[in-house]
Amino acid sequence: MGRRRGADRVVEQVDTGQAELVPDPDRPGSWTLLLDGAPQSHVDLTDPTHLEFEYVRRLAAAVDLVAPPGTPLRVLHLGGGALTLPRYVSATRPGSTQRVSEVDGALVELVRRALPWPSDPRLRVRVGDARATLTSSRDASYDLVVADVFAGARTPAHLTSVEYAAEVARVLRPDGCYLANLADGPPLRHARAQVATVRTVLPRACLVGDAAVLRGRRYGNLVLVASRVEPPVPELTRRAAGDWFPGRVVAGAELDRFAGGAPVVRDADATDSTPPPPGIFSVRR
Repeated sequence: MGRRRGADRVVEQVDTGQAELVPDPDRPGSWTLLLDGAPQSHVDLTDPTHLEFEYVRRLAAAVDLVAPPGTPLRVLHLGGGALTLPRYVSATRPGSTQRVSEVDGALVELVRRALPWPSDPRLRVRVGDARATLTSSRDASYDLVVADVFAGARTPAHLTSVEYAAEVARVLRPDGCYLANLADGPPLRHARAQVATVRTVLPRACLVGDAAVLRGRRYGNLVLVASRVEPPVPELTRRAAGDWFPGRVVAGAELDRFAGGAPVVRDADATDSTPPPPGIFSVRR
């Protein structure tokens, strides 16, 4: 059973740890989801287009730019959290068909109960492992695959390999796009290896993030955009530069240098992503 602390804060044990739902004091109807103290999602139940986390705004910018505005898309979300991006896609691209794969069944039920999403037969949330979901998906069945999967604030090893990336490429349509949230810090070994690994199967790519993170000066989130066709780099660059917290886009020769010498990760040697530094996460409670 969940328990409440303070001003409607909800604390509940789920399959992957302790979940907390913390109300946003600045936005009525908005909540932050934390798992074992690490922020996972922020949702505004009254305005699904409000995106609090900067990396989610960067993911959303890519979603906005991969097809003409309002065009419905077929989207596979690997990792559900509080369904921030699926809610955004439903609001901005009505008629989209979305499948959400979330490994934590108790978390899905908590979100369904406490932060319900609008009823939409085209939005299906299923409990299951992300890679198993990919394996069971049909060839060329999605316009977008979005990966935002963390366990203990780290991306699981089996979602970092070239075998995994090949499954992503298989389920994408020929002009489909892969979006991934990469969390890393100095010296960016994980991010560099992920760029090298994903580009073996989806060679056209760019990386969006805070300049200090891209330079390996601090831990943070980087968004990888990868496809068989050129990503919308100029438009992404403008969106990143105009954000509340301006970011940069790394592409072309600069991305080649970023990933230069990084090993391609295989299932046999894959490891979880870099753990965050102690004490990095905080949220107003």
